[in-house]
Amino acid sequence: MLDLAIVHLPSTFPLWRAIPDRPAPWSTAASLSFDGGLVLTDRAADKVLWSTAATSASAGDRAVLLNTSNLQIQSTGGSSSPDVVWQSFDYPPKTIVQGQNFTSATKLYSFDRRFAMRLGSNYFGLHIEPPPSSGGVAAAMYFKHMAMEAKAQIVAGGGPTYARVEPDGFPAMYQREGPPADVLSFDTFNRGVRALRRMTLEPNRNLRAYYWNGARWALDYTAINDNDRCELPTTYGAYIVCAEPSGSCECLANATDGSGYAAAVPASFASNLCGTTGGEVGGLYWAVRRWGVEPVNKELLRSEQAASTTDCEARCEHNCSCWGAVYSNRTGVCYVMDYPAQLLVASDDRKMGYFKIMSLEEEGTRGRGDGRTSGVKAALLVVGVVSVVTAAAFGAYRVWDRRRRSAVDARRQMGAADDGLSPGPYKNLGSFSSVELTNSFRR
Repeated sequence: MLDLAIVHLPSTFPLWRAIPDRPAPWSTAASLSFDGGLVLTDRAADKVLWSTAATSASAGDRAVLLNTSNLQIQSTGGSSSPDVVWQSFDYPPKTIVQGQNFTSATKLYSFDRRFAMRLGSNYFGLHIEPPPSSGGVAAAMYFKHMAMEAKAQIVAGGGPTYARVEPDGFPAMYQREGPPADVLSFDTFNRGVRALRRMTLEPNRNLRAYYWNGARWALDYTAINDNDRCELPTTYGAYIVCAEPSGSCECLANATDGSGYAAAVPASFASNLCGTTGGEVGGLYWAVRRWGVEPVNKELLRSEQAASTTDCEARCEHNCSCWGAVYSNRTGVCYVMDYPAQLLVASDDRKMGYFKIMSLEEEGTRGRGDGRTSGVKAALLVVGVVSVVTAAAFGAYRVWDRRRRSAVDARRQMGAADDGLSPGPYKNLGSFSSVELTNSFRR
């Protein structure tokens, strides 16, 4: 597939990609041009595949790949110090590198954009992203790290917070420069390991940190223990119950009365509160009740004291934004879910769950109605089959997206001199005089 990427050459790992969720076919006749902004175009179809924010171009504008791996568009505007009009650091796909600020305005996405890492006012969390057509359904959080605020307090109204991976082996959370409000230690924290570091939202929905040890990416942090299989979102989607510790799954509503389930009842019989016009729930739904389940992320859910299972269920049934509720007979706590039932685990029979499941018939009707159902080198690449385009600031290449090449091959294909891949800064491709206004790169 064809994409624009900033690649760590020794490992061929893409630190940044322009369109990771919608790459073009690798056979596309692509053109990368610069006229105050970068534009990746399918020449045959005369279609823009990707572009930076539109800016008013002026002589001297340039695109530069910095030694931090940050791709910037700089405008001099007649002054000695250039202004940054766009930078790749503001648009991280699934990875942030050390020195890169991660703000509440950005997200790390999984390759399919179904999962994301977000930064809140005093925490960062991992979420299951609702589809665009979900009509306001909330994202389900499955991991949360709160700021300890030991050295600095986060003050309400004191400005946005941001996080940054520091060279000493930790991501820190700040509201302003100075002592951090939070430090999350990696395994190499304060051990004198100076190397390129990155945090990546992995394909298995986990968040991991690595450092480059000169030969490979060494694991330095894992948000969720890999043995806790039920704490990671399964590939089966919603309405699944996970059994610990095996991680085996079964459907939430694949049985009848007498085996732990209540028979699924059409919403028109159970409750027509939301009617068939959609509402926040989405129209008709089935009501399913099951003993012996609970949310694995219950500490992250809204909870209320309830007098009974019936009381807990009623709070959800008469609320069109509620998709499920689980009651604990032992504690009297009612956990409320404002998203379709996910992250459920098998529990004891003191837990009772009530869940709303979208009617497939209603969903199909709606679909027919609207027609939508430290030390390394970096280089700017077009992911696809490799071919040198120009000897300017950075090259546009085509490589196989999921094929890892050796460091020797990467250096040879980029035409780079063998001036070392030992610890040191990224090669600043501005040494090629960067990319001046109107330069273009073609296949």
